[in-house]
Amino acid sequence: MEKTETITKIQVIKPETQKIIFEDLGLVDYKSAWDYQETLFAKIIERKIRQRHHPDTEFAPEHHLLYCEHPHVYTLGKSGTMNHLLINQELLNEKKISFFKINRGGDITYHGPGQIIGYPILDLDHFFTDIGKYLRLLEESVILTLEEYGIPAGLSKGETGVWLEPESASRSRKICAIGVRCSRWVTMHGFAFNVNTDLSYFNFIIPCGISNKSVTSMQKELGREIEIEAVKEKLKAHFANLFNADLI
Repeated sequence: MEKTETITKIQVIKPETQKIIFEDLGLVDYKSAWDYQETLFAKIIERKIRQRHHPDTEFAPEHHLLYCEHPHVYTLGKSGTMNHLLINQELLNEKKISFFKINRGGDITYHGPGQIIGYPILDLDHFFTDIGKYLRLLEESVILTLEEYGIPAGLSKGETGVWLEPESASRSRKICAIGVRCSRWVTMHGFAFNVNTDLSYFNFIIPCGISNKSVTSMQKELGREIEIEAVKEKLKAHFANLFNADLI
């Protein structure tokens, strides 16, 4: 998807504030979190279908934002290739790393402890029907959070996610990966933001299918372990502001 310049002071199209149900699931295995997302996603889709069939009946919109961390897992999106997984099943078992082919966009990535995983399940009909803008807002929420820690970040042309020094071919490195699914303007999946992540697990994949750039974390950039709960709160605040929402 074509990249644009970093978004600042963005205003959503619709003026009304939306309510988003927020849950922090803690450390949860990938399949359980995926199943939970699918349940919430299907519920919102079903509500939209009922609204279409009963236009005179008002159905309150429902939106969710899930935070979690996962045990070590690689996930491969619909546009990915198995060639980007660099170890075999035996080594996956030995290192206790799970692997899933999933229904989001994008290629292969890693999830593990020390990341903030965010799964927004939003009905974009109540925000804006523009998937490009949706991705830019997810990126901007991370960019603004990093700014609070003195870490300048931005976008890399033609590559989704949040990058440090994106203008430098030799120094560019990704700190947050993004891959989403959207159907009937309802979203699922989301972002993986490296805070205190063990980056060695990225050595066994070609992250997001990009072989000539590296990955990083807040811990690596700042040279110290970061208080992840504080990062979560800052990220929530920027997300709520950018999406003109109250997290409840």
